[in-house]
Amino acid sequence: MPTARAIREPAGPADYVLGTGADESARLGLQHRLWSAATHNLWQRARVQPGMTVLDIGCGPGHAALDLAQIVGVTGRVIAIDESATFLKQLHDQESARKQHNIERVLGDVQEMLPALAEEEGNIDVAYARWVFCFVPRPEDVVKGLAQLVKPGGRVAVQDYFNYDRAMTLAPRREAFSKVVHAVAASWRSRGGDTDIMAKLPGMFIKHGFELTDLNVVQRIARPGETMWHWPSTFWQSFLPRLIDGGFITADDKAAFLEAWDEASRDPGSFVQLPPVYELIVTKK
Repeated sequence: MPTARAIREPAGPADYVLGTGADESARLGLQHRLWSAATHNLWQRARVQPGMTVLDIGCGPGHAALDLAQIVGVTGRVIAIDESATFLKQLHDQESARKQHNIERVLGDVQEMLPALAEEEGNIDVAYARWVFCFVPRPEDVVKGLAQLVKPGGRVAVQDYFNYDRAMTLAPRREAFSKVVHAVAASWRSRGGDTDIMAKLPGMFIKHGFELTDLNVVQRIARPGETMWHWPSTFWQSFLPRLIDGGFITADDKAAFLEAWDEASRDPGSFVQLPPVYELIVTKK
């Protein structure tokens, strides 16, 4: 069974803006299921196939890595890299429970992938990243690493944000909701993240030897009582306390937001426009 290669010590679980506890892992599991149709469609367009070596960038607790491992099969392998040892342990436990043995866990910073994966240079068939670039302070360093790791003709598939805080809207509009959405984006930017990162990624990849071969956007809405309504709902539960701790909102802001959200949750005429998820596929020249 593949084991994790401890390339470097991560700075700690607090580095991930949303945390690495069991509650966050469960939220990420729900998120993966709710976005699985779009994700598998992207993997199909990126031509992920049995026998391939696939890199899952910023794998977290491994919900996508486990699916990818089934696709590449016993003749392929998935390399799952993340800086959280906690998340990698959760992936290990799930892999063992499912009796999957083709995932290699790597402890490392995705902004420094080449040192962490030096022996994989030119070996990667497909690399995948979902909601990773929007959080890292040095996204171009991730692209530079991929330029060395992905083989000629190999592909990188990305799902990430553009126009996050202007697009995510509760209908009818409520100021308390919009204020918190803007605070979320501000909190990510304060840590070096970028909720408009997808606007910059095509140019970054082209600069470093890739051809842009697919660009798409997935826009969804959610209504009260629908399964997708729980995607933002679980996010608020996890992140509102962090916004208060960081000084981005006050306790009164939180109370006003929750009142607006509760009202919308009971209103059959309400809906939320979710942040659009942009997708790109680039091919290494």
